[in-house]
Amino acid sequence: MKNFKTKSIYIACGLLTVASTISSCKKDFQDPSRASVDVALGSSQALSAVAVGIQRTYTLNRTGVIFNAIATSGFSSNELRLLNAGNIPELQLSTGGVAVDGTNTILFNMWASSYKVIDESDKVIAGAEALGDKNYAAGLIGYVSIFKALSLGTVSTFWQQVPVTIGKNVPFVSRADGYKAAIATIDNALAKIAANPISTQFAATVPNLNIVNTLHALKARYLLFSGQYALALAEANTVTLTTGSSFAFDNANINILNSIIASNNVFQPTDANLGLTGTFVPDAADKRIPFYTLMAGSPATIRMGGFAATTTTAIPIFLPGEMILIKAEAYARQATPDLGNSLTELNKVVTKTSDLFGVAASLPALTGPYTQAQLLDLIYKHRSIELYASGFKLEDMRRFGRPDSEMKRKFMPYPFQERDNNTNTPANPTF
Repeated sequence: MKNFKTKSIYIACGLLTVASTISSCKKDFQDPSRASVDVALGSSQALSAVAVGIQRTYTLNRTGVIFNAIATSGFSSNELRLLNAGNIPELQLSTGGVAVDGTNTILFNMWASSYKVIDESDKVIAGAEALGDKNYAAGLIGYVSIFKALSLGTVSTFWQQVPVTIGKNVPFVSRADGYKAAIATIDNALAKIAANPISTQFAATVPNLNIVNTLHALKARYLLFSGQYALALAEANTVTLTTGSSFAFDNANINILNSIIASNNVFQPTDANLGLTGTFVPDAADKRIPFYTLMAGSPATIRMGGFAATTTTAIPIFLPGEMILIKAEAYARQATPDLGNSLTELNKVVTKTSDLFGVAASLPALTGPYTQAQLLDLIYKHRSIELYASGFKLEDMRRFGRPDSEMKRKFMPYPFQERDNNTNTPANPTF
């Protein structure tokens, strides 16, 4: 079988083709002109092909989840500046407030692509359960569960209430329950893998991705986002920081961030401080700034580097620094805050001179002593720099209690396509 990069795999005899268009928000993603999905997913080859399609839906093009999550968070949290007001969806997000409404195609694409991923992941998981080769099945379940969890986590980041099931007129639950659904997806995958370890045959198809390590990292992330700090700390401690997982790209399936940045017509970093102001401005010697930004063009202007550097630059699913900062925050937010261990973990990021993906501040250690509030401010600052343009900034701003005046919008309105097809769609938030 071919590698699970972003290359298409075609199923013999035309049993199934992964749709490249986004279906309506009725969440009925099956194409009636094609063979029954249940029939088509009766073999490991077909399940593998759909799994590749799931990654494509998540990672590629302006309809993919990655671009739309980064754009939504980036504009709403002042990480990004708009270059061309003719880009109407981006203009709405850049303006913020009531300018953002249910017509916004960035929000619709993020919503629809996330639920397409969830729907197709559920089908692969159900199909894999019926396979005779349980070790290969465990690999498939673990692989698509990464994308399902990421998609559940994404919608829970941007909307106050979300569906966690697929169907017509599905109910909405709180975003906290959305994160819990992502965690439950991960727990199910880890249980399947514990019972039947991933086969070497399947592992060889995903050389850029350590499935188990990635599942633990995502679980730590969503435990933190849902306020389960002790569990987040324990989970982050299980993640191996010397093994990276990333979305790989090639010349046929390019890094969408690079495509957007290279055009210099949509967005770029707000400034050399990544949009941070006051006490949160990066230290002058912070080497993460020249990693994430550069001056280019004539006249030279600030451009995005980092994981938008080239058409084939891989995008990490998680950074080592994210796991370390989860530990720092979890220690600081425990019922009895452990500020000593929190500062120790924070300094691992502050003083880091290298990591798997080249994100390293290389600064002197912070010495303190700090109050809990001061330490949380420092953690927020370094998350904002370490995890720049990751799609997490808006979530961080809410969790760290940043004032509404620093955000363009706190939560997103629901796409009209969802409201038109689901009577359970909640009222839009006022901001």
